[in-house]
Amino acid sequence: MQRAVRSAVHQLKGVKRVLPVSDRQWAKLDLLTTLVQRDLEARYKGSMLGNLWPLLNQLVQLLVYTYVFSIVLQVRPQIQGLPTNSLTFGFWLFSGLIPWMAFINGFAQAATSVVSQPNLVKKIVFPLELLPLVPVLAAFIESLSGLVVAIALLGFTTQTVHSTLWLFPLVWIPQLLLTSGLAYLAAGLTVFLRDIPQTIGVLLNLLFYLTPIIYPASAIPEQFRLWVFRLNPFATVVELYRDLLLVGEVQHWIEGGALWLVSLPVFLGGRWIYQRLRPAFADVL
Repeated sequence: MQRAVRSAVHQLKGVKRVLPVSDRQWAKLDLLTTLVQRDLEARYKGSMLGNLWPLLNQLVQLLVYTYVFSIVLQVRPQIQGLPTNSLTFGFWLFSGLIPWMAFINGFAQAATSVVSQPNLVKKIVFPLELLPLVPVLAAFIESLSGLVVAIALLGFTTQTVHSTLWLFPLVWIPQLLLTSGLAYLAAGLTVFLRDIPQTIGVLLNLLFYLTPIIYPASAIPEQFRLWVFRLNPFATVVELYRDLLLVGEVQHWIEGGALWLVSLPVFLGGRWIYQRLRPAFADVL
């Protein structure tokens, strides 16, 4: 996984000459890359399974939810081009859990990213705007391993790999903007209100059941469905993952357009509040 990060950065450096980015911004990107690498290495350092742990966590959740909803409750989502059975339900569920796990892991850890680094906060030269981005990017990179496994298993069992996979970057960008904006907001507020991480834990539990991850969006009463997608952008992220991975057709392109319109203001707003609070971080910590 770390090799993939280094490879991506190396490729970015290759286009450095053609992008209108200053040397200072490239230096921050290099530092951010180093911090993300260290975070990924530190999470499972010394463990026997190493970076397989996040994948195992997702697979365990997949097995539990598949047993409860597919075998016990007999939930059978109708997916175009795929048979209606427990295996299809597993793929359908896993494709929803991948972006959700990336979101909650990155967001929850970002909330304490500033208060857990008081030494860095008191260093004048350290770019504090990088701290909330580290857990967000680390969790996102971990989720990609689950996506690769899902693509491989789907291709092996159904002999089908949809061409829509190349559209995933169009979902990843607003997904990262949305998560990063909320991460900036939570990280900045946690410095002054230490109840924020616990509050986030409660809200994420509530949001999980308000997002069509373990049940199909079609199960939401029609009069509420539009509001669920309007008020919960991650419902759109989950459905777009399923469109691109399982269906092979973008069925939620209107909601996807709305996701782009929402994610950028959330990112800019969260970052603006973080920057406004930032001068007082050192005094409080």
